[in-house]
Amino acid sequence: MIDLEFLERLIDALDRSSLDSLEIERGGTRVRLAKTPPAAAGAAVAPVAYAAAPPPASVPSAAPSSPAPAGDQEAPGEAQTSVSGKNLIEVTSPMVGTFYRAPAPDAAPYVEVGSRVAPGDTLCIIEAMKLMNELEAEVSGTIVEICVENAQPVEYGQVLFRIDPS
Repeated sequence: MIDLEFLERLIDALDRSSLDSLEIERGGTRVRLAKTPPAAAGAAVAPVAYAAAPPPASVPSAAPSSPAPAGDQEAPGEAQTSVSGKNLIEVTSPMVGTFYRAPAPDAAPYVEVGSRVAPGDTLCIIEAMKLMNELEAEVSGTIVEICVENAQPVEYGQVLFRIDPS
């Protein structure tokens, strides 16, 4: 059995380290700690959430609002941004992992700048904890920018692609 003090020290050590997960077995008890939630067993496709556009400033709020804490991040997925007069959709990483543009090192990339995509088309793979998670497009459009190099680590919420929906 692992005592609570030992477990608290493990959690503290994991928080201070650059490790993402830690697994230890002691006295017949196995403990696994992870900074990122584990992907569902057998999941091959990572769901992508869309960030809803904020309401116009002229719309009155039903309840008084308080400012968001400084550390809040927008949910990963796809959000609109304007670049040189175009409204582009930013596809962000839904998890921490390693970004891969192709299904294998010798295979062609899923998409290139200028590629047309439709909902359900695979954009890339993000490897997290030895699971390969395909990231699929949720909108139709043209890839105008690939923001990450192949085989590079990515963070939760990091912009991976910019898509022109027109």
